Amino acid sequence: MMSLRRGPHHKICGLQIARRQVAQRCDFARSRSSEAGYTLVALLAFMTLLALFATAAAPSIRQQAQREREKETIFRGEQVADALREYYVARSNTGRGAGLQSLPTSIEDLLEGIPVRGGSKKRQILRASAARDLLSTSGEWRLVRPLSQNLVDFQRSVMIYAGNFLPQPQGQMAQLQQLAAPQLVNVVETESDRSGSSEVDSSADSSGPFVGVSSRSQNNSVLHYYGIDRHDQWIFTPLFR
Repeated sequence: MMSLRRGPHHKICGLQIARRQVAQRCDFARSRSSEAGYTLVALLAFMTLLALFATAAAPSIRQQAQREREKETIFRGEQVADALREYYVARSNTGRGAGLQSLPTSIEDLLEGIPVRGGSKKRQILRASAARDLLSTSGEWRLVRPLSQNLVDFQRSVMIYAGNFLPQPQGQMAQLQQLAAPQLVNVVETESDRSGSSEVDSSADSSGPFVGVSSRSQNNSVLHYYGIDRHDQWIFTPLFR
């Protein structure tokens, strides 16, 4: 009889324990679900803030990227100017040309290099990478001719930047300056009225000697080169250095 009374009592206790365990599991599940909801809300808020920061930083990143391209373009352009000087001096010294005839007629002339005295080989004066313009889609430099209007405009900008003073090169380059660049006595600073109809100059180069190069991009620049803030108005030449 004792065992019969104890049987139902143990079953009731077991049922109560099971119910408590089920309730605890439900409470735990609700707690985890609530925590997951809070985590999702926090993640969405973080992603929203991250998107806002990225949107705000995008113009600065683009500007910095353009700045780096312009720095590299100026570096390459000045290498072309140095190669032009070496080419002209070498041609003048060997008597292969006189005056403007000692200038190269294509970038390939600079890439071929100049003859080494007493040998059949040529010395490299221009790296292949420097022969490419980073700012234009074609990657080709625009060749600047002696006595051209572009050269006159650049000369005026250099003089304004230098306080109405034109830097004078030495030796043979001084003679070339007299031949290739019109002499400006006095200049005043005026707003340039030149405006490009497109972002890139796709015009073909005419044949003949050139005394400098410029970019074909007609975009405004982040950097200023001799006070000039447009890519195609930067001229890289040994005449004013």
